[in-house]
Amino acid sequence: MTSNFIDYVKINLKSGNGGRGFAHFRREKFVDKGGPDGGDGGRGGHIILRGNKQYWTLIHLKYQKHIKADHGEGGGKSRSTGKQGKDVVLDVPLGTVARNAETNEKLAEILEDGQEVILLPGGMGGLGNYHFKTSTNQAPDYSQPGIPGQEIWVILELKLLADVGLVGFPNAGKSTLLSVVSAARPEIGDYPFTTLVPNLGVVQYHDFQSFVMADIPGIIEGASEGKGLGLRFLRHIERNSNLLFLVDGSGETPAGEYTTLLSELEKYNPELLDKNRLLAITKCDLITESDREEIRATLPPGIPCVFISAKTMEGISELKDLIWQSLNDYLE
Repeated sequence: MTSNFIDYVKINLKSGNGGRGFAHFRREKFVDKGGPDGGDGGRGGHIILRGNKQYWTLIHLKYQKHIKADHGEGGGKSRSTGKQGKDVVLDVPLGTVARNAETNEKLAEILEDGQEVILLPGGMGGLGNYHFKTSTNQAPDYSQPGIPGQEIWVILELKLLADVGLVGFPNAGKSTLLSVVSAARPEIGDYPFTTLVPNLGVVQYHDFQSFVMADIPGIIEGASEGKGLGLRFLRHIERNSNLLFLVDGSGETPAGEYTTLLSELEKYNPELLDKNRLLAITKCDLITESDREEIRATLPPGIPCVFISAKTMEGISELKDLIWQSLNDYLE
């Protein structure tokens, strides 16, 4: 099945050339020798990135491998400036990063709705011969050519913007949790990598408040080296202010799973460990109270933890309270 979620595209962009300046002399009745009046060329079209909150994927750019802005037109007589080349505006989801495909240099980052960044400026138009008139040269018969536009291969990469990112192994219950706390309806099944694309859900809280939760495809050991779904989705976690680790309470070593998850994030980007971390032990309807005590005893100190069951809804309200408190602590 082809996914509509596209978070990576590579495209060739070319801004417009500036129009040529015009070399012309004023011609009027009863004026024997009119002075220079050639106008300037028009600016070439820009390539502009614009944030659009209505977009959540880059699929609309997937098949546009070459994008060109219009060239500026040449100047005219009577000092008239040539028409400016039409800009090309590329609407992208919030969280999109543009990089030079050859050097990997970050060119732009779109974080707000309506934010515009000129990714590639169009070439300036050339000056007409009017500008070159001097006391010693009253009739210049030359003008400037327009400056050529720029061309570059660019990588556009989407990193989801969410308040809380769900981190866990496949089958940890991330999709199930998202489905019970929000209106999102991710595919859920009892097999690895049910979630093949990130899903976003808005979680309603008390007094008409809400926060955004992102279900990131499951991590496996070695994901930071590209195993499984690998690096493709680890980057989405970078945008989340809070990370909620989900560990299967019915597994053999819940504490060991948490340690492995943390290790994979650290290998990918050590700065991820600076984010607020919460821990939810899932599927607690399958374990006894004594099992819970054993799990608690092995968990690292200092990380807020709650036992939950998406099936029985046990601990879900407590988890929402924990997340809301963590979000407010982060903002403070």
